[in-house]
Amino acid sequence: MSRIATPAIETATGASAEVFTQIKKSIGKVPNLYATMGMLQPAALKAMLQADATLAAGSLSKQDVEVIKLTVSSIGGCTYCVAAHSLIAKLTGLSPESLKHIRHGEPTGDARHDALIAFVKQIAQTHGELSDEAFAAIKAAGYTDAQLVEISLAIAVITFTNTFNRINDTTVDFPAVD
Repeated sequence: MSRIATPAIETATGASAEVFTQIKKSIGKVPNLYATMGMLQPAALKAMLQADATLAAGSLSKQDVEVIKLTVSSIGGCTYCVAAHSLIAKLTGLSPESLKHIRHGEPTGDARHDALIAFVKQIAQTHGELSDEAFAAIKAAGYTDAQLVEISLAIAVITFTNTFNRINDTTVDFPAVD
């Protein structure tokens, strides 16, 4: 059970109700994370959703974004985000086997994704310290300087949601993963 009660979204008014309507139109439901965050601080939820929209309009593939989010969430131990991004990543076409490998920090067999995972892991595990070798490897994998900005934004967005979910111990409303 979440530490902060997940509110009934039907009771939302004002900015909270507006953002919940947008989310329901987009994905069909308001997940527990969004319900809690949006009721307490709708501007924070809107900022997070805007950052995600910026990523969606960027040059990273949807799979790349989900690889980043799942990698960071797995390292951080956020069961809510691991479950959510496992489902979303599956919808982008990543195989269940690849998802399992990402969650367990193992190579997936996709050289480009494996380079991205190694890069993100180093950043997440060292709080941003990056070796020259890691920088050279991500560039050799074909990621552009502009995509490095997008990778940084994806890490920031998922770190934000991981942190809130860990504080709240948000009740997972996505399919469980191993």
